[in-house]
Amino acid sequence: MGAELNAKTQGRKDARDAGGLASLCPGDLALSEGFRDTPLGPLPETWKVVRLGDILTQRIRKVRVEPNQRYTRLGVHWYAEGPFRKDEVLGETIRGTTLYTVEPGELIYNRLFAWKGSFGVISNDMAGCYVSGEFPVFEVDRNRADPWYLWRWLSLPSVWKTAEDRSMGTTRTSRLRFKVDDLFLMHVPLPPLPEQRAIAHALRTVQEAREATERIIAATRELKRSLMRHLFTYGPVPVAQADQVELRETEIGPIPAHWRTTRLAEVTEKPQYGYTASATEEPVGPKLLRITDIQDGRVMWGTVPYCDIGEKDIDKYLLSPGDILIARIGATTGKTYLVTQCPESVFASYLIRVRVRPGLIASEYLHHFTNTQGYWTQINASKGGRLKQGVNIPVLQSLLLPLPPLLEQDAIARTLTTVDAKIAAEEGRRGALEALFHSLLYHLMTGRIRTQGRKDAKQNINSPCVFASWRLCVKQE
Repeated sequence: MGAELNAKTQGRKDARDAGGLASLCPGDLALSEGFRDTPLGPLPETWKVVRLGDILTQRIRKVRVEPNQRYTRLGVHWYAEGPFRKDEVLGETIRGTTLYTVEPGELIYNRLFAWKGSFGVISNDMAGCYVSGEFPVFEVDRNRADPWYLWRWLSLPSVWKTAEDRSMGTTRTSRLRFKVDDLFLMHVPLPPLPEQRAIAHALRTVQEAREATERIIAATRELKRSLMRHLFTYGPVPVAQADQVELRETEIGPIPAHWRTTRLAEVTEKPQYGYTASATEEPVGPKLLRITDIQDGRVMWGTVPYCDIGEKDIDKYLLSPGDILIARIGATTGKTYLVTQCPESVFASYLIRVRVRPGLIASEYLHHFTNTQGYWTQINASKGGRLKQGVNIPVLQSLLLPLPPLLEQDAIARTLTTVDAKIAAEEGRRGALEALFHSLLYHLMTGRIRTQGRKDAKQNINSPCVFASWRLCVKQE
């Protein structure tokens, strides 16, 4: 789960960077007709710029913690993902003596992690929840500002950088506190209220599409886990017919009685350690695939570096479709990658290559087996809880695996590969929506795209390709 969250967080960071949002400072945009210069740079003439202190009022509603009462506490996600229900606990387990209540529509932030974008708005279903003193809450002047618009403004990384620069505390960044007084000093652009709401709505539409995509990914991943358990226990039969399959017990769990078990060494060529060389960005030879280039079972070949290798060694280490690469050391020990297509590439020394013996086992089937509990139980036992222990060729050769007839191997592999393709497609869509959100955020918050209040609004909205892409993405929901 941690790796998945880290990958997701990195994906969102990459999307922000791709959207050109590393900063939003005066001078970023050239002054053009209909714009005026402001402390935040050129903005539409009809927009105002005010300090947050002019439109926010801090609300402090103290509640004394009672030992026998239960309290639902909130946290606030990083990267402007908003508040969430953190836990429900008895008062006797809470370290402090005071909590604070929140109300729907209030702005909230985490003083410790404002520099990480820990901002949001309290939703209706969070009424009656509590926060600690590290989470100030504010009533928004609804006659001048829309809370959800302000939240989106606070989604800008330039705002987080300002919060980091103004935060105070110990030398540890994670203990820096962004004070309310400093929040109040920050400038914010205020379009007319209808335009603020339209901006918030457009961004929320993209966010909801992304969240829906994440739910699809999660459901498909769960489907795959269920399919893995079924296919490697009963074989490629319909679930309704599983009780008709005769099973037998083995060291790696129950399998169909007509399957056999085998050691990896019996169905593959001798595994091979990778090539030792220094990576370089210069195209001096073939690409050098390393452990770090394999992320979530995928390789971005465009970012893989090159290496200098003699002609006599190229054939020995050259990758081919059907090769299975296994990480042999470190936190990713045991992780595998199936080569399907690649440019001229060799594999680095911290990887081990496995090639199947044709007619005995299919590479796609073997690769899917490396994602089963039966595989990981054996890998983890060989590591003994020590990351540096890793795995070696003898360990891999001794792995026990189920061996169905080739036709059943192919059926199992096709089913799981289809599910993987669905996950990959949805992850690509999620990434596009991430990048789209941050690009739209920039264009909307600087007035490059106008949503309301102008006679040329339709032309203005449709002219940037980014907004056209937004419509293409969300219409698929």
